[in-house]
Amino acid sequence: MIRKTLALLFTLTLTLALAACATPTVQPPLTPPPGFTGPAVEGQALVMDDGARLPLSRWAPEQGEPWAVIIALHGMNDSRAGFHLAGPWWAQRGIETWAIDQRGFGAAPGRGVWAGEARMTEDLRTTVALARAHHPNAVIAVVGESMGGSVTIAAFGSDRPPAADRIVLLAPGVWGWSAVGPVNASALWIAARTMGSAAVDTPEWAIRQHKASDNMVELYRNGRDPGSVISTRFDAVYGLVSLMETASIRLGSLEQPTLLLYGANDNVIPKSAMRLALRRAGERPGFRTGYYPEGWHILNRDLQAETMFRDVEAWLRDTAAPLPSGAGPVLPALEG
Repeated sequence: MIRKTLALLFTLTLTLALAACATPTVQPPLTPPPGFTGPAVEGQALVMDDGARLPLSRWAPEQGEPWAVIIALHGMNDSRAGFHLAGPWWAQRGIETWAIDQRGFGAAPGRGVWAGEARMTEDLRTTVALARAHHPNAVIAVVGESMGGSVTIAAFGSDRPPAADRIVLLAPGVWGWSAVGPVNASALWIAARTMGSAAVDTPEWAIRQHKASDNMVELYRNGRDPGSVISTRFDAVYGLVSLMETASIRLGSLEQPTLLLYGANDNVIPKSAMRLALRRAGERPGFRTGYYPEGWHILNRDLQAETMFRDVEAWLRDTAAPLPSGAGPVLPALEG
């Protein structure tokens, strides 16, 4: 018994020692090609500062210039297709939507490999600058869903916030290290360093018990979408949790008018994590939240998605006006 215990302790110690020497993989920046002239909009792609091409879907009003432009950031393992319902709806109301595949997802460079907070936030800064250059008279807003919300908070809460006018956070990812618990944190720390490139699928029981939406058609469509990443690397999950920790901490640092929306049935971002982030953020002028009793996680594809579309449109027009849905603040609902 003693010999087995010592062997187990030795194996554990060796594993931890090896893990401590390893670093989770992060995509390196690309090298711009000869003659590179800088970031640009080229057809159905945005060219970043390092020459990377991020696929772009645009939905624009049929006539005239848009009064607002939304930069739409998708969630983890999703793609720009996540806004295929929201984009046309907003376009009919004079709002243009730019939805990109973020680096590491969809058809963007480095599919499946985590790009890192620094690179992802820089891509957002570049995207906002391009939108501003193309539509100098429009209200520029960033709408971040789940992980896209994490990237948005990290960028706008930094010392170099993007030059946008509004921020909309749809069930933002704020489930960071402070909220995942010590056992999960330790297991992920080891896994990311000892088998970081190993990719795993979400178990079927987890999919059944933790539905992301009540819109089953959209869930099936998303699962069949070739842009969706099905198997997730351990080091990508590690990077995501680190990004979500940044988002949880920086939520209260956003200076632009901000609208955060969250659904009562969200099975992805735990209520405890959202509650912690909102408590950290506190109250400030221009920071509003909306709680949807019928909402799930992917609010832009729920059966009640049009409720969110309408709230976002109204808030972009007047950040002080009541939301058409009448959605109340999130934190009191989570503490009640």
